[in-house]
Amino acid sequence: MGGIELRSIDNFICRDINLTIADGELFVLLGPTGAGKTTVLNVIAGLVAYKGSVFLKGDPVDRVPTSRRGVGYLFQELALFPHLTVTANIDYGLKVKRYAGPDRTARVRQLLTLMKIEHLAARYPQDLSGGERQRVALARALAPFPEVLHLDEPLSSLDFGTSRYLRMEFQRVQREMGITTIYVTHNQREAEEIADRIAVMDQGVVQQVGTPDEIFFNPRNGRVSEFLGSPNILPCEHCRDLGHGLVEIRTGGLTIVVPHEGPPIEIVSVSPRDIYVSPTSPPGPALNRFKGVVTDIIPSGLATRMTLRVGTHSLIAEIPSEATGVLDLSVGMEVFVKLKLKWLKTFPK
Repeated sequence: MGGIELRSIDNFICRDINLTIADGELFVLLGPTGAGKTTVLNVIAGLVAYKGSVFLKGDPVDRVPTSRRGVGYLFQELALFPHLTVTANIDYGLKVKRYAGPDRTARVRQLLTLMKIEHLAARYPQDLSGGERQRVALARALAPFPEVLHLDEPLSSLDFGTSRYLRMEFQRVQREMGITTIYVTHNQREAEEIADRIAVMDQGVVQQVGTPDEIFFNPRNGRVSEFLGSPNILPCEHCRDLGHGLVEIRTGGLTIVVPHEGPPIEIVSVSPRDIYVSPTSPPGPALNRFKGVVTDIIPSGLATRMTLRVGTHSLIAEIPSEATGVLDLSVGMEVFVKLKLKWLKTFPK
């Protein structure tokens, strides 16, 4: 296995890309459509022309053809061979690289077990669900022992539940194999949940590199902040341990329960997209449910941002634009506000 280094990469989209990705790291390229994320993958794989230098395991590979760079690639369009069984799809790359029959059989069996798809071995792609096809495609990408794995928006076509489950599975497989992986997505939640580190890209430029917490809670510039949406920061005035990994805090006239273990909490943060807003009382328990007043509404592309007065806090919430009309929200309206427990982040003193 080995790390990746990009030095001064330029081409028709990317501008002066400099990145170092550690051996075994799960590195996420995050940004809007057209930011240049897929182009970076293609540069590393040798699929597009570029200026600058690419190093794999410390060695320059600019003159090395794609077939010899040791990059496994899982495209957004899975392109499984419809006339081949699951076993034959996984075996394809091994066959092309002329691995011996017994070695191929052992490798395919290993990946069927690793991806938990042994029961699908004899099926054809058209007989699989979307999530099952994703697992088969990943197994096929891993089969010929790549040094580096590229995952390009692999879950964008799946529903939320399947997508969340599979990204946890992808993370498990990546950890077990210890393979250096670059994962491309425009989905902030996806990036936050799986990344060791994140590079935020916009207009062909790497705007910021850091851990998820560094990226989401300390955006370096306006482009990063605009794309991510700055979090709401709630100072903790008093906290009380409830046991079982839960802590009750008081802040700005609100009492909030948060998941936390460890030293006393200094601040709690919540992303605008994780605040539930409704003119009617939401279903479920009353935990972290409050009344607030809409003080401002700002349409912004695919989402609508609004300011809410809740207790003594002014919170920024973000909802899909199509939901704004359905909810019929307006400035001055009293609304119900719910802070989702699982998305509250705590920072100790």
